[in-house]
Amino acid sequence: MGQIGARELVVLAIIVLLIFGAKRLPDIARSLGKSARILKSETAAMKAESASAAPPQDGAAQPQAQEPPAKTIQAAPGDVTSSRTVDEAKPAAS
Repeated sequence: MGQIGARELVVLAIIVLLIFGAKRLPDIARSLGKSARILKSETAAMKAESASAAPPQDGAAQPQAQEPPAKTIQAAPGDVTSSRTVDEAKPAAS
């Protein structure tokens, strides 16, 4: 009880085939693969970033050299009039 067997997988495959159709299944699988690769690369980058930002283990505190640049938030792709840095207050609507 609680384990998925071969019969359940076949029924599930038939249901997915009926819902999405045979033509769309390769596109769906391709997009899932791309999403998995992006997720894997982003998690690896986050781990590398956190490992490089970790303080030294000998207990000596080292001052940071400089602040990272401010991140920019953009309202819509290509919309440069409403982009602003994270620290700035949102301009008042006129």
